[in-house]
Amino acid sequence: MEIPRHWRLRQQRYGLIGELCPHCDTKIFPPRDICPACGHEAKTSFAFSGRGEVFSFTTIYEAPTGFEETAPYTVALVKLEEGPMVTAQLTDLGDDKPEIGMPVEMITRRLHSDGDERGMLIYGYKFRPSMKAV
Repeated sequence: MEIPRHWRLRQQRYGLIGELCPHCDTKIFPPRDICPACGHEAKTSFAFSGRGEVFSFTTIYEAPTGFEETAPYTVALVKLEEGPMVTAQLTDLGDDKPEIGMPVEMITRRLHSDGDERGMLIYGYKFRPSMKAV
C-alpha cells in the first residue's frame, strides 16, 4: 500500500474516527460520507470511545502473506459501545481465552511491515481485554 493512503487513513486507524449522521444520529465506522441508515450525507467526524465487547471471534493458523510472523492470532468482530461493529485482531490475551461478550478496548499496535527490514511499518487498531480499574 502506498504512503499517501496510509496518511489519509491515519485518523481512522489510530483514533477510531468515524462519522455521525446529522439527520438520524447513526454512528458510522468506517467513514462512508453517506449514512447507510437514512441515505443522507454524513460528514460530521465522530470519535469512538474504543470500548466494546467481543461479538464473535476466530483464530487464524495459516496467515496471509505479510502476517506469517504473527500466526496464530485471533481476529474478532467487536461491537463498539456506540453501535458499529469492527473486525480487528485481539492482542494481549496472555493465558486468557477470548469469549463472546468479553469487554475489550482499542489499542494502537503494529499490524505488519511492507518490504524488508527497511520497509514501512504499518500501525493500526487492535483490541485487548479491557483494563478497567478494579
